[in-house]
Amino acid sequence: MLCFVMSILITPVIIKLAKKFNITDKPNNRKMHSNPIPTLGGLVIFISFLFGLLILQPHEQYHLSIVVGAFVIVALGVLDDRFDLSPRIKFLTQLVVASLVVFWGGLDIDFINLPFGGEINFGLLSPIITILWITGITNAINLIDGLDGLAAGVSTIALITIAGMAIIMGDVYVTTIAVILFFSTLGFLRYNFHPAKIFMGDTGALFLGYMISVLALLGFKNVTFISFVIPIFILGVPISDTLIAMVRRFINKQPISKPDSSHLHHRLLKSGFTHKQTVLVIYALSAMFSLAAILFSMTTIWGSILIFLIALFVLQILIENLELINSQYKPLTNLYRAMKQKP
Repeated sequence: MLCFVMSILITPVIIKLAKKFNITDKPNNRKMHSNPIPTLGGLVIFISFLFGLLILQPHEQYHLSIVVGAFVIVALGVLDDRFDLSPRIKFLTQLVVASLVVFWGGLDIDFINLPFGGEINFGLLSPIITILWITGITNAINLIDGLDGLAAGVSTIALITIAGMAIIMGDVYVTTIAVILFFSTLGFLRYNFHPAKIFMGDTGALFLGYMISVLALLGFKNVTFISFVIPIFILGVPISDTLIAMVRRFINKQPISKPDSSHLHHRLLKSGFTHKQTVLVIYALSAMFSLAAILFSMTTIWGSILIFLIALFVLQILIENLELINSQYKPLTNLYRAMKQKP
């Protein structure tokens, strides 16, 4: 709770600092705001997080490597918010940080047990898979940071879900870190929700993405297929939005790294939702994914498969109705129409 208060108290200070050094997010044709907004809000979350660490002093064998990686990620975000670094520099730095956690901290997934027997042993691919997970989730949170309060709100929902499930599993370290981050981000959200007085910038999006990716690995590292899928559900919105963007750009023959205006929040806005309504709809989707993750962890194998299939079906309906790929990509709709036309 002290992190929540700290976050609220220091946000006005960071706003003044960002304005003084002209570290603001300028409007353009892809952005929703019409005036420059102070960024560096990620520093609010990071400073509050460090304050929480000093008070609670959590301990775990991976802790030092995680915190060092966090400092590097935040430094990268600050430089990017100030100087607009190239995607290559950002991605290479993220790979270095992920490698630090894997090879120095020793965090990786060696194998998973399959639900119907047997196992998949990752062997030499284990560190590669772990590094790709960390960099992938880090960028997924960054990609959804397109509306006031969106990334911060989705992150708080993911963090409180991770904390809740860590409590159930008796994981003190993951619970502590997730709760610290939750309150730090929630306090910042007071100033970041629409109409935003400050943005978290890449500083916040990269930091939250990095920490959530690591916590998800730590919290569900008991090498079962179910535990491997749970964090995917918890992070369902950013992961699906990222994967859909990659598919969309591939099908439409665009560069994978090229920004566009067809992400979930863009399409909801174009469908007639207001700024605030769009954010609240995505909050609701995140909460539904989190609830599915909790149910997924408590049910039988067949129940888990059913939840997974329902989630895929709902996601496909969203893709087609919001035209997240393009206006022609509607296999379920076309199948339904073809079945109706049959005598």
